[in-house]
Amino acid sequence: MKSFLWLLIGVAVGFVVAHKVNETPKGREFFGTLDKKARDFGEAVSDGYRQREAEIRSAIDGD
Repeated sequence: MKSFLWLLIGVAVGFVVAHKVNETPKGREFFGTLDKKARDFGEAVSDGYRQREAEIRSAIDGD
């Protein structure tokens, strides 16, 4: 239970710090770049999943 409390405190502190950093121009630029990279990564994973799924479906249908 004590570890969970420390986790919640860490999350809350991280949220507050991120909010304060986001108020600065460099902070907004940083989080904007981070958001774009995260979206690009998610799209790449999704594209890879769809491609692999198509390969597997093709192999199954080809039998």
